[in-house]
Amino acid sequence: MTGRHDARSGWLAAALLLLVVPTVIAAITGLWVYTAIPVGFLFGFFLQKGDLCGASAISEVILFRDGRKVFGFWVAIVVSMVGFAALDRLGVVKLNPKPFFWMNAFAGGIVFGAGTVLAGGCVSGCLYKAAAGNLNSIMGLLGIPLGVAMVLGGPLSGVNRALKRFLVKAPGGGPVTLGTLTGLPFWLLALVIAALTLLGVLWWRARHPKREPAEGLKRVAGRHPLFRPWAPWKAGLAIGLLGLLAWPSSSASGRNYPLGVTHGVYDVEVLAFESRLVHVYRKEAPPPAREAASGPAAAPAPGVRPSPEAPPRPRGHRIVWWLVLLVISLMAGSHLSARLSGQAKLLPREPGETVIAFFGGLLVGIGAATGMGCMIGNVLSGNAQLSAAAIPFTLFTVLANWTVTWFYLMGGGLRRKGREPGTRKP
Repeated sequence: MTGRHDARSGWLAAALLLLVVPTVIAAITGLWVYTAIPVGFLFGFFLQKGDLCGASAISEVILFRDGRKVFGFWVAIVVSMVGFAALDRLGVVKLNPKPFFWMNAFAGGIVFGAGTVLAGGCVSGCLYKAAAGNLNSIMGLLGIPLGVAMVLGGPLSGVNRALKRFLVKAPGGGPVTLGTLTGLPFWLLALVIAALTLLGVLWWRARHPKREPAEGLKRVAGRHPLFRPWAPWKAGLAIGLLGLLAWPSSSASGRNYPLGVTHGVYDVEVLAFESRLVHVYRKEAPPPAREAASGPAAAPAPGVRPSPEAPPRPRGHRIVWWLVLLVISLMAGSHLSARLSGQAKLLPREPGETVIAFFGGLLVGIGAATGMGCMIGNVLSGNAQLSAAAIPFTLFTVLANWTVTWFYLMGGGLRRKGREPGTRKP
C-alpha cells in the first residue's frame, strides 16, 4: 500500500509541474503557446475521468439506452457557449464560427460518424483511450492522420475542393450562425439555451428522484475524485470551463479558435515527414499602417527597386504548435488519470478488430478533414458558437454512428421473422 501511495504521489507531483512550469515560462517569455500544455493535460484528464468519447456517447444511446455521456457533451457545449458569450462581450476573444460549406458538413459527418464506430472512438476518444492502453484506439490513431492527409493533399483533395464550391454565406457575407438566421445577438441566444437546459434538468430530476446507490457503488463514490471515474456531466462541466481558458491561450498563440484536436494529430505526423514548414506559435503583429501621401508618389531613384507592400509569405505546411502541444499533453493527462484510477492497461484485442480499427481511423480522419472538424472542433466548439456549419455535421455524425452501430456492434440488418439482433461489445 505504501509503494502504491508513493507512486501516486510521484505522478501527482509530475502533473503539478506540467501545470505550473509551462505557465510560468509563458508569463516570463510572453510565448503563450506554452499554456497549451496545462490546457491539454487537463483536457485529457477530464476526458478520461468522464470517459467522454463521442463515438461511445452516441452509440450507447441505442446500445444501452443510456444518454448520460451525450448529456455530458451537452453540458460542455452550453457552459462553453455562455462563457464564450461573456469573453466576446468583454473583448477577450472574437467569435470565429466556421464557414458553412454545407456539402462538406453532409459528407464529412457521414464518413466521420461511420468511422468512429469502426475505430472505437472519435479523434479525442482515440487519443485518450490510446494513452490508457486501448490497442484498437492506438490503431485508429495511426489511421487518423493518414485520412486527413488524403483529403488535404492526397487523392481526395480534388473531391474536397469540389465540395467547397457549395458555400452559404450570411446576408453580410460572413459565416452563417443561429444569430444571423434569427437576428438575435449571440449572448441572448446563449442565455436562452442555458436557461432551457437548466429547466430541463430540474424537470428531469423532479420526475426521476435520485436512488440510493448499491453498496459497491458507495465504496467507489467514497474514493477521492482523483482516483475514481466521474459522472459524465461533471466531466462535461469541467471541459466547458476549461474551454474558457483554452480560447485566450489559443488566440494569443496565433490561432483564433477554442478547443480542437484533428489538425494537432495531423501536424504531429507532418513534423515527422515534412521539411518545408511554417511554424505558428504566436499572434502575428498587424502590418504597420501606411501614412497617407500628401502629394504625388515620388518615383524611385534610377537603379533602385521599389520596396514591396509586404514581405512574401513563406511556403510550406503551417504547423500550429498550440495544437501540437495540446494533443501531446492531452495524452499525458489521460494516462495519468487512467493510472490514478487503475485503468491504464494494454489489453489484447482480436487481430481482426485492430485491422478494422485502423481503417475506421482512416474514415475518421477523412470525415474530420472534409467536415472541417471533429467531435471537439465541430460538435463542441462549433455548436458552442451556434455555427450553422456544426449543426448538420453533428446531425449526420449521429445518424451515421447509429447506422453502423446497428449493423456492426448490434448485429442488425434486415431482420427475418423470429430473429433478434445480437449485441457485440463496443
